[in-house]
Amino acid sequence: METNDALKALSALAQRTRLAIFRHLVGVGPDGAFAGDIAEALGVSPSTLSFHLKELAHAGLVHGEAHGRHVHYRADFSRMRDLVDYLTAHCCDDRPEQCRLPDDTGRC
Repeated sequence: METNDALKALSALAQRTRLAIFRHLVGVGPDGAFAGDIAEALGVSPSTLSFHLKELAHAGLVHGEAHGRHVHYRADFSRMRDLVDYLTAHCCDDRPEQCRLPDDTGRC
C-alpha cells in the first residue's frame, strides 16, 4: 500500500460513524449487509449512512453492489489487511520478536 492510499483509508476511518460502519461490516464478515440493515443496526438515517458509505467506498474500504433498489455492502478485507501491514511494516525496526508481550500471539 502506498502512503497516499493509507492516508485516504485512515482519514475515512477517522470519523465516529464511518468507523462504526466499517467495524459493523467487518463484524458481519464477508457476506456483508444491505444498507438498510446497517442503518438499523447503527441507528443512523439512510441519508447519513449513504454519505458515510460513499466516503468509505472512495477510500477502498467497502464495496457496494446494487440489488434492485437496494445496495449490499461488504468490507474489503484485503484492503484492511494492506492497511494493517502498512502500519506494521517496520515494527520494532524490522525485528517483530522484540514487540511481543508475554501473552502475545507473535504478531506485531
